[in-house]
Amino acid sequence: MRKYLKIAAVLLAMAMTLSLAACNTDNVTTSTGTGTGTGQKIGISMPTKSLQRWNQDGENMKRAFEEAGYVVDLQFGGENEVPMQISQIENMIAGGCEVLVIAAIDGDAMTEVLAEAKEKGIPVIAYDRLIMGTDAVTYYATFDNWRVGEMQGQFLVEKLDLDNAEGPFNIEFFTGDPGDNNINFFFDGAMSVLQPYLDSGKLVSLSGQTEKSVVATPGWSTEAAQARMENLITSNDYAPDKTPLHAVMCSNDSTAQGATNALVNAGFNFRDFPIITGQDCDVISVINMLAGTQAMSVFKDTRTLANKVVEMVDAIMKGSEPPINDTTTYDNGTGVIPSFLCEPVIGTVDNIQELLIDTGYYTEAELGM
Repeated sequence: MRKYLKIAAVLLAMAMTLSLAACNTDNVTTSTGTGTGTGQKIGISMPTKSLQRWNQDGENMKRAFEEAGYVVDLQFGGENEVPMQISQIENMIAGGCEVLVIAAIDGDAMTEVLAEAKEKGIPVIAYDRLIMGTDAVTYYATFDNWRVGEMQGQFLVEKLDLDNAEGPFNIEFFTGDPGDNNINFFFDGAMSVLQPYLDSGKLVSLSGQTEKSVVATPGWSTEAAQARMENLITSNDYAPDKTPLHAVMCSNDSTAQGATNALVNAGFNFRDFPIITGQDCDVISVINMLAGTQAMSVFKDTRTLANKVVEMVDAIMKGSEPPINDTTTYDNGTGVIPSFLCEPVIGTVDNIQELLIDTGYYTEAELGM
């Protein structure tokens, strides 16, 4: 019992921390590098401070660029506020940034502001979210996002033993913001694995909600996911002693946390919890994995991606070819964008120590271990 009280206390502390971060109005950090570089100015535009991963991505890149000797203008777009992000990028362009690294809130909303960047000859690296509909995007740096979805789908196949067990197994689906092009890869990658089992009746969505547009979650919001999961529980009579829910396919951790909150409130406990997928290995989700209420999270080490972006910028500044390993997959509507794809890794309770603690990504204290 003491163990679960400790976990609950850590969860509460993390929730308070994230709430404070969400309320932080300081969305701009400008700093000067202290390395041996030539001091060129790099603009980094992140979508929001209200999700843990974007804070980590921004700070990891800022640190890596500073160590390489760059001046860094790091800005966050408030609470996923598109006009704010556009205004910040305009200021970066006017302020002399020589390369822009942008994780867009809305991948379709950057056309006009990036036309200004192109006119001034400023290269643009789309960071982890492909920016659509503009030929101003020079490169794309991300993880293999189709593979992320495949990993989540295959994990469910293996944990439910879909190739051998009789079933049927009840499943519900959550993906992210419809303005984020990544959901096309996350969700479609997962469904490329799971659709045959839905077609055969081995997997059943009692809600009938299996279309990407229907299961999308605005802003990747935990609260929106929780509200929708509450509705699914009520309308389908999901409960440990009534209608079983065997799995919830969530494209990332913030939606997984919303589903988890709703299920805990409905009386599910770690003994009868559905298998829930996630992505990012957020602190709260890792704690949930330790508590038995989230089964997995696809880990995307933002340190790896940050270092790769620095390599790309260094190459651009030197007039050489940046590292690229994909020239066929990511078409933003104006053509295929040369990309570098980092490899994701599955995180579970079985490899948290090796994957997250031993590598210094988290401390045991942060995870309440």
